[in-house]
Parts: sequence; C-alpha cells; structure tokens
Amino acid sequence: MAENGAEIRFLTVTPILRIFDVAKAREFYVDYLGFSWDWEHRFYDNAPLFAQVSRAGLVFHLSEHHGDGSPGVSLVVTISDVAAYQRELAAKQYRYMNAGIVQSEWEGPVVQVFDPFGNRIRFRQPKSN
Repeated sequence: MAENGAEIRFLTVTPILRIFDVAKAREFYVDYLGFSWDWEHRFYDNAPLFAQVSRAGLVFHLSEHHGDGSPGVSLVVTISDVAAYQRELAAKQYRYMNAGIVQSEWEGPVVQVFDPFGNRIRFRQPKSN
C-alpha cells in the first residue's frame, strides 16, 4: 500500500524492442502483425528512429537507439483468440514466416513469431481448465 493507504496498481507496460531497419519493421509489425504505426520521432534527420505501434490495446515501442534494449528479447502476450489471430496471419502469406499454433502444456495454445531483429513474441491464449 502507498503511504496514503491507497493500493498501488501497475497500469501498463510498454516494451521497447530494438530494430535496425525501419522498412523491415513496418513490413513485420504493420503489414504482417496488423499493428498501426502510431507515431515516430527522430531528434534530427539522420538520427535513429523511435516509434510506437499498437493494436487492440497492445503497445510496443520500436527503437533504433543503441541504448534502448538488446535485440533478441522474448515477450509473452495474452490474447483472447489465438486461433483467429493465427488464421489472420496465415492469410497474409508473409514470405518470411508461417506461424502455426503450438499447444503448450503450461500456457495453452501459442502462436510464436520472430521479428526481423531476433525479438520473439509469443501470443498465448489462457489455458482452459
């Protein structure tokens, strides 16, 4: 509890994913995963990019800045209908990946994707008991 007696709540988390190629990032996050490219920022014309992508309440920051994380992180995202999302991804016929569903004993159904920079995103549906 906070000093004033109010309960502390964590409201959101926004992971920063390291990227190295803006065109590849757009192709993967927007064209393949179906995110919106919300905004981008550069301190000057040739500066590294910092951008935000989002979809249905899920927000990622993408950064070319060398201090904003290491490539190759793993994220777990809980999703309401992993089968529907997998069908959506498969219909896009993305040339670099054909993600299927894996039944995980501890997580339930999972669709795992790797972005062009080595970051792994596991979209999981809660296991029904």
